[in-house]
Amino acid sequence: MVEPVNEKESALSAAIQIRMGGYGPPTTAFSQALKFIGDRIEARFADRVEIEYVYNIMDLGHRGEDILTLVEDGELTLGYQSSSYLTDRVGELGFADLPFLFRDNDHARATMDGALGRHLTEKIEAGFNYRILGYFENGFRHLSNRLRPVRRPEDLTGMKIRVLPSDVQARTFQLLGATPLRMDLTEAIDGVVNGTLDAQENPFANTVTYGVHKFHRFHTMTGHFYLSRPIFAHRQSVDAWPDDLKAAMDQAVQDAVVFQRGLSEQEAIDARKEIEAEGGAIVELAADEHQAFADAVRPQYTEARDTFGDEMFRLAGL
Repeated sequence: MVEPVNEKESALSAAIQIRMGGYGPPTTAFSQALKFIGDRIEARFADRVEIEYVYNIMDLGHRGEDILTLVEDGELTLGYQSSSYLTDRVGELGFADLPFLFRDNDHARATMDGALGRHLTEKIEAGFNYRILGYFENGFRHLSNRLRPVRRPEDLTGMKIRVLPSDVQARTFQLLGATPLRMDLTEAIDGVVNGTLDAQENPFANTVTYGVHKFHRFHTMTGHFYLSRPIFAHRQSVDAWPDDLKAAMDQAVQDAVVFQRGLSEQEAIDARKEIEAEGGAIVELAADEHQAFADAVRPQYTEARDTFGDEMFRLAGL
């Protein structure tokens, strides 16, 4: 006897599966932006899609960098990651890692939404099995450490600092006198907790999200890097979608980027309060102190022109 078909189960089996993931708790601006995208798609397509979220792949035993492979292999449909994690395969992304490249949020956003961002999107899509849908904001990054206040580059001398997997970032901290160590987020958190890592650099929101402020008392608002987090989707999955879903996803991501950037601004304010509430000391650099950091890394701009050529600077409006 043939079992009667369950209409709901039949509809779900025919639905397009969209599995979105990241590497932070559901409360972060990035996770909320994923939910924003999913809600927008579900509201329009109802039972034509089935949305699933894996907000923090590290909760499942993955490293933070594993999201690159999870999306490229199609285990996740869509994810995000700091662009620095892609520099080993897309060398041009190292240009966006240059210290003090952007004046402020408006400059950075306009550049990443403009000619430079379009150029980098083409390079990423040529090097990975992705479609790049937009760029979340990871924002300006600041220093934290467990040893002493940092006001001048010489204060970093000998400090072991975690950097993202980017040669440009490692070179920055070599010029500043620190000892850069390339490592994944999971390893960095362990190093902060057990004291084998002296320093790290992140936007305040990330410093608080990963609990670093409970172990690092000293914070310096250097704003040395501005990083974006590309929103990437599994190429074959997205290419197979009907045109109306593709268009709706593109629009949902564009709106989610605006939404996430607004949340990010408030996160920075709230995170600073949490750092101070935990007893953290925050140094705001005077103009001459900030200039000392910029001067120390100035050789990188000559090196960058040799590596990337003048065209990248032109695309960035510099």
